[in-house]
Amino acid sequence: MKPSPRIPRSLQLYKRALELIPGGTQLISRRPTRYANGVSPIYAARAQGARFWDIDGNEYIDWVSGIGAIILGYCDPVVDDAVRRQIATGTMYSINHELEIELAEELCRTIPCAEMVRYAKCGGEACAIAVRIARGFTGRDKVLFCGYHGWQDWYLAANLAAEANLNAHLFPGIEPIGVPRTLAGTALPFPYGDLGVLGELLDRHKGEVAAVIMEPLRSEIPKAGYLEGVKKLAAAHGTVLIFDEVTSGFRLAVGGVQEYLGVTPDMAVFAKAISNGYPMAAVVGKRAVMEPAGRMFISSTYWSDTLGLRAALTTIQELRKRGVPAQLQRVGSELTRRLNAVAGEVGLKVTCGGLSVLPALQFATDDAALKSKLTTLYIQEMAKRGCHGYASFYLNAAQGEAEIEQTVAAAREVFALIARAWSSGQVEQMLECDPQQDAFRRMVR
Repeated sequence: MKPSPRIPRSLQLYKRALELIPGGTQLISRRPTRYANGVSPIYAARAQGARFWDIDGNEYIDWVSGIGAIILGYCDPVVDDAVRRQIATGTMYSINHELEIELAEELCRTIPCAEMVRYAKCGGEACAIAVRIARGFTGRDKVLFCGYHGWQDWYLAANLAAEANLNAHLFPGIEPIGVPRTLAGTALPFPYGDLGVLGELLDRHKGEVAAVIMEPLRSEIPKAGYLEGVKKLAAAHGTVLIFDEVTSGFRLAVGGVQEYLGVTPDMAVFAKAISNGYPMAAVVGKRAVMEPAGRMFISSTYWSDTLGLRAALTTIQELRKRGVPAQLQRVGSELTRRLNAVAGEVGLKVTCGGLSVLPALQFATDDAALKSKLTTLYIQEMAKRGCHGYASFYLNAAQGEAEIEQTVAAAREVFALIARAWSSGQVEQMLECDPQQDAFRRMVR
């Protein structure tokens, strides 16, 4: 790696972090190796709206939006003012606060499957709670999953099997170190879009499956009838259907994918965008499934701190008031259209597509190593031009025409550079860093 003069302080800090923090960061998606390591920013100093400034003084449009947690924009004045007012009256008490009920009522009005609610602080934790509730409700142990659902034992137990079951859902090489061997065989993957495989798994483990937990979509709208078929199979086997909407929630519709597509699961999990950057998550579901959780040991001091509750309540109200899902679709569609036009103009074999609210670039090659280098070169060169991100885009409501214009202008230069490097076989020589490490892989579409 050739250190970049653009980010000397970031690189110095990261060196210190590696001495003190195993892995260097608390979240894998924030590791410098997920971007253009040595060129992309590593440490932020401040953020506002659609942008952040790193500790070296560089300004960026943030197309990662706080790993998807920022949906209204950084430092949204309405949400932050509500939180500041809440701080003035207390954040934690020895007894409960009515905000717990107010947010639960808002969630039940908003999300189709929500009749009762439990809280958490992050998506992985909420998924673990949902699985615990499903197991307690059914009296069964096994879980069928599709997609990425966190770091907890119940999920990583899939890699205790001889085959690496999480390779297609996370990324290759995840070892279940520290996960009890006795959990082997309790978490089983199924491929997205194939009702036949799911049906076979449910038949093979008849009467043993507590839950089918899945991301209902990620990069494409599912084929007509697929989610309805999953719901029918789960119901026929007495299995709880859980939609993991940690990533998809609130983007296509305020009520989530289940509202947008009209398929209502038994339970759902929300986090990330629920509170515009404040720690908060929710497990919601039908009364019959959720009510037994009152007899289960599911408990934490900080799940009901008033800052997360206030931020979530205000964020959901603002999403509805501002029509944010429709706005995200408009911005994403325009960004997609213009990036594809630029690719055509300069002759680069890349396509921007997928969901309008989560668009992504795909380079037209089956060579995995080359694709990784092309992606890294894109990230590297866009960072130099003030656009931070992956080869994909997490949208937020603060992004608008100015951000599209700057990004398209940068992409015109970067796409042309990549096209020349690709045609001349010089892609690797253009890299100022090692190729980006594998992103999370998911079987969802």
